Amino acid sequence: MKKQKHNEESQEITEKVENTETIQTPETTEDAAEQIVDEIELVAQKCAELNDKNLRLMAEFDNYRKRTLKERLDLLKTASERVLVDMLPLVDDFERGLKAMETSDDVQAVKDGVELIYTKFVAFLIQNGIKSIPTENEVFNTEFHEAITTFPAPSEDLKGKIVDCVSKGYTMNEKVIRFSKVVVGE
Repeated sequence: MKKQKHNEESQEITEKVENTETIQTPETTEDAAEQIVDEIELVAQKCAELNDKNLRLMAEFDNYRKRTLKERLDLLKTASERVLVDMLPLVDDFERGLKAMETSDDVQAVKDGVELIYTKFVAFLIQNGIKSIPTENEVFNTEFHEAITTFPAPSEDLKGKIVDCVSKGYTMNEKVIRFSKVVVGE
């Protein structure tokens, strides 16, 4: 009985709510329509703003990409320019040495001059991060050395070691830029 009374009450309440919802005046319908139109316009405006912002960000990123690419190319150009400008005094020394060789009869003075230029050149290479790869009495290592031939080792302790270096190898900032060409004892 209680249950039936409860069901009847809830049915009455539901009918009242439905009746109030269905009774709308023309004013409330127009207000609702205007409100929906206003919301649509607001959403469209927000969409246009976001689209504009997106286009601006894409253009800004494209400009950033182009600018960094140009800066990288400029950096590469100026880096090689600096090295070459630093090398010009060595060229001057070679030119003075060649001129001195034409008129000098003193072989020792010419030899000393060439050794001085060589020492300056090696210092220039070290200053720019280039170092020679050691080979004398070193164990053959394929990461640094290229074996051009093998030779019977004059003693047992020279087996697997470098007997002769045909061409020096170099590293630049710990990266091999030229392998040492060596003769390995077997």
